Amino acid sequence: MAGQRLEAEWVRAWCEQADEALTELMRSFQERHGFPPGKNAVVLATEASHNATDALVELTPIPSDLTTMFWVIDEVSLPDVDSGYFIHSSSMVASHFREYGAVPIDGEEPALVFASDGGGHLFALAGSGQVWRSTTASWFDQFDLAAASLQELFEGLARRISSQRSSGQD
Repeated sequence: MAGQRLEAEWVRAWCEQADEALTELMRSFQERHGFPPGKNAVVLATEASHNATDALVELTPIPSDLTTMFWVIDEVSLPDVDSGYFIHSSSMVASHFREYGAVPIDGEEPALVFASDGGGHLFALAGSGQVWRSTTASWFDQFDLAAASLQELFEGLARRISSQRSSGQD
């Protein structure tokens, strides 16, 4: 997977599959957990989000896979999948970049934070295409390798949604 570029068609297919799996997961969520689910959604890109992506690209060089992702996805909110996963919008990524800058990762070009989990850990994409996860809920601590590529990260999210969905079925 490393070295391969993320393809927009693959991201579109992932969005459709994730949306279907989330719909099914949410059908029985309240019955299984005793409380209503949060807003779990894969939000597709719009003209406004494309403009925000263009502004981000003008602000700082970003990995091409991140640009591809933002041309398909505006943001992803999965508060009820494991402890939660959130792919930030390009406008939020730009805002965070202005405030905190890129994160330094040994042996990598500085990486751009684009996502977080419910525990506050951050996910950053480096120029190599590798995805890194902070070891603490901080922009300034160590980051460890989380996935060989953005596609691998999305495949892992799909598995988490599916396993949670199937573990809730009787």
